[in-house]
Amino acid sequence: MKISNPTSVVITFSWKIFRHNYSTNPNLTILFNKYVDKTNVYSWNSIIAELARSGDSVEALRAFSSMRKLSLKPNRSSFPCTIKSCSALLDLQSGRQAHQQALIFGYEPDLFVSSALVDMYSKCGELRDARTLFDEISQRNVVSWTSMITGYVQNDDAHKALLLFKEFLVEESGSEGDGEVCVDPIAMVSVLSACSRVSDKSVTEVIHGFSIKRGFEGDLGVNNTLMDAYAKCGELGVSRKVFDGMDERDVISWNSIIAVYAQNGMSTESMEIFIRMVKDGDVNYNAVTLSAVLLACAHSGSQRLGKCIHNQVVKMGLESDIYVATSIIDMYCKCGKVEMARKAFDRMRGKNVKSWSALIAGYGMHGRAREALEVFYEMNKAGVRPNYITFISVLAACGHTGLLKEGWHWFKAMSHEFNIEPGVEHYGCMVDLLGRAGRLNEAFELIQGMNVKPDFVVWSALLSACRTHNNVELGEISARKLFELDPKNCGYYVLLSNIYADAGRWEDVERMRILMKNRGLVKPPGFSLVDIKGRIHVFLVGDREHPQHKEIYEYLEKLSMKLQEVGYIPDMTSVLHDVGNEEKEMIIRVHSEKLAVAFGIMNTVPGTTIQIIKNLRVCGDCHTAIKLISKIVDREIVVRDSKRFHHFRDGLCSCGDYW
Repeated sequence: MKISNPTSVVITFSWKIFRHNYSTNPNLTILFNKYVDKTNVYSWNSIIAELARSGDSVEALRAFSSMRKLSLKPNRSSFPCTIKSCSALLDLQSGRQAHQQALIFGYEPDLFVSSALVDMYSKCGELRDARTLFDEISQRNVVSWTSMITGYVQNDDAHKALLLFKEFLVEESGSEGDGEVCVDPIAMVSVLSACSRVSDKSVTEVIHGFSIKRGFEGDLGVNNTLMDAYAKCGELGVSRKVFDGMDERDVISWNSIIAVYAQNGMSTESMEIFIRMVKDGDVNYNAVTLSAVLLACAHSGSQRLGKCIHNQVVKMGLESDIYVATSIIDMYCKCGKVEMARKAFDRMRGKNVKSWSALIAGYGMHGRAREALEVFYEMNKAGVRPNYITFISVLAACGHTGLLKEGWHWFKAMSHEFNIEPGVEHYGCMVDLLGRAGRLNEAFELIQGMNVKPDFVVWSALLSACRTHNNVELGEISARKLFELDPKNCGYYVLLSNIYADAGRWEDVERMRILMKNRGLVKPPGFSLVDIKGRIHVFLVGDREHPQHKEIYEYLEKLSMKLQEVGYIPDMTSVLHDVGNEEKEMIIRVHSEKLAVAFGIMNTVPGTTIQIIKNLRVCGDCHTAIKLISKIVDREIVVRDSKRFHHFRDGLCSCGDYW
């Protein structure tokens, strides 16, 4: 018996597939031939819709093609799901063919068909075609408007999305209460997504106020997107207020706030929210949650929690998830365990460009540029094409160890071999590479010949090199550019002060201090973190707040005597005060990293590796002292500063004194 009723078709297919565990296309074909009237267009429409809804877009398109081969005339219901399948596959060619068929049979003016076409062209990156179709729709509804607004957002044209939303409101106001043209929560999600990309607080606040007036403040999707919009404006506190004010939360809500904190370096808050999520137990965490928490662990250097999350990933069978696995690689690299990162990488079944790039970056930040390049060569052999980010990782790795020849080669190969035009990040890496090698004039010439406008990353790389090589003239040029580009960043004033101090120009040092004061700039305090038995201990320079500060200073005094015995001579160039050498020596003796190292040695058993995180670049004196301390106490000491990792062992550092 043939079944022609559409509802019966769907029910029959669903029941058969799940009851008898049918899952392959041949079985679907058998069921179709047995139960469905192939001469009935409604049967075909039901099958196309069911396949599209279940995510089997390829089969949905095949079903539409099979129907046409039977010379059946499609109706208005045949096209929306067919076109949506083209959208899901980003299949522009099939989408154009479906559009042509809709045109031939006179269904292009149909509101649902035209809205689906707008969405398809937008997703395939053909915004001009999408807008042409949209403008030809005589009576638009909320779906049409939302499709076009979303299209602009997806194609990184958020400003046009917001302008179109204004037009939407004008048409809505003239529609005399027609429900078809009223803004709904789905439209608001698209508009708020545009706000996220614009990153303008005032715009986000206006749209937020509008959503409240329309009664959408309780909508889950609106609130989830609103959190992200405020976070992109730097308003993390408002994002948190939105989260705390939600009556209902789903896994996206939790993931959003966890990711917001993790992406903004607020690892503690991110981890606290995750723990709260687990304790509440109302929502189960997923792969996205764990990826966000792993990012928080990476930023904070919390290897202990990172390892726990990794264990949970294994238990949940998520090791094959390419995004989670890549997050694990990144976490281990940033926690100082690059060998564990490599093991995680080798266990991955499928690797994408992000996985390879993460491992290359990991080796680079640990000063193992040769291994980073070997991974890059492996990546090319595996047929994975490097992208923009990959080359940042490669060039940064070369910069960490002074591989100037290799750096130049791959910088030029970007455009010649891979058709990737260098961006400011790549130029920044090359300026850093040349600067570290002492070739400051070449670095300056490279900046002057850039194809893109140099930003603060490029100029700060040159300024740092000027600090290393005591070049006052180029240092002043770099600093002036940075004061224009990023006037509120006091780090540049401090670097220029360092350059003046090294040159003995104390009047200029004082001038910089006064300039910072007049502009209301305060240098962020340098601090060092050390994790002992799962508890984070924070030290500032000259810190006497720690409960064990007396014991720490006593131990430091003993270490100082042993350091002198092995020939340690204090490097006082990092002290920016015109004071005597004795006073300078007292200042550098109590730098935060030295206090953290002393505390770590005191509170761990012999042979334990000490891991320190420093928020600024480790100073030259501390670098020398920690090298010698590692030999004196026979320990490995790992310091992650703002630039890279330093592995100290047996009186040597992995950076080879090149940092």
